[in-house]
Amino acid sequence: MSVRTTVVFTDLIGSTGVFEAVGNLKATEVVTRLTGWIGEVCVAYGGRVVKTMGDGVLAVFPEGPEAIEAVVEMQRSHQKNMLHMPPNLQMPIRIGVASGDVEIVAGDCFGDAVNVAARLSDLTGPHQIWANAESLVHVNLRDGIRMRSLGPITIRGRAEPCLAYQVEWKEGESTEFLTMQAALDSRVGEPPSDVLGGQIELTWLDSTKVFKSFEMPVHIGRVREVEFLVNDPRVSRTHARIDWRNGSVMLVDVSTYGVWVRFAGATSDLILRREECVLHGRGEIALGASFSDLSVPTVAFSVT
Repeated sequence: MSVRTTVVFTDLIGSTGVFEAVGNLKATEVVTRLTGWIGEVCVAYGGRVVKTMGDGVLAVFPEGPEAIEAVVEMQRSHQKNMLHMPPNLQMPIRIGVASGDVEIVAGDCFGDAVNVAARLSDLTGPHQIWANAESLVHVNLRDGIRMRSLGPITIRGRAEPCLAYQVEWKEGESTEFLTMQAALDSRVGEPPSDVLGGQIELTWLDSTKVFKSFEMPVHIGRVREVEFLVNDPRVSRTHARIDWRNGSVMLVDVSTYGVWVRFAGATSDLILRREECVLHGRGEIALGASFSDLSVPTVAFSVT
């Protein structure tokens, strides 16, 4: 059965590090409690939890405004709750929201809006909410909620990019806000293109290089054959790879000891062990050890 609905996809950032820090039993308890609470917030605002997937939650709402109210309340409450959590248990939430047609099959849902919400969630940073334009059409800009245009973003398997917005939920957030109508009107007649990625700038000590999308993959390591050299004994010969994939810059760990990623403005770090993540904005990459080791080789990045 095909229905028009709004899909919310949430993901806990840093759960891998929590499992490593406190063990499977405690970490499972914390993650389960958090995903259960996320589901309760969705239900309180008229949503329905479709399923939980490890540290992720998929929910649907009849309308976009209810979904946006739910995720804003979720982020605001979770930020306050994190103040009372030990640092090794803190897991920020990232959220993608999309309105569109979905197919309901045996209680589960499939379709374009599900794919878009999941993709936007993957692309967000800690504490962020990204939403497609359709989900924001009737949202009332009040209580400090604002929308900032991110432009067209490529969604894997989708012919056309979708117009995406960042929902700013913090009171007094200092950024350039755009109302929905002004943002949409400003793009009339423009060809659709992907605004994410394009190029990445890497800096280590006094070495800075800029790589365009067509120059990727870029390898980071301590041998001269790689495109970006970090000559430190803790760095593997080939430690990480940067790919251009479906309109996004992806960081892939291929090392022995792992990669730590810290996005600008984030309160926690991502740990990658033979895993990957989307790079966006600015931040730092620690190679072979965490940021708590002040001597760790650290590469600054900027995606534009």
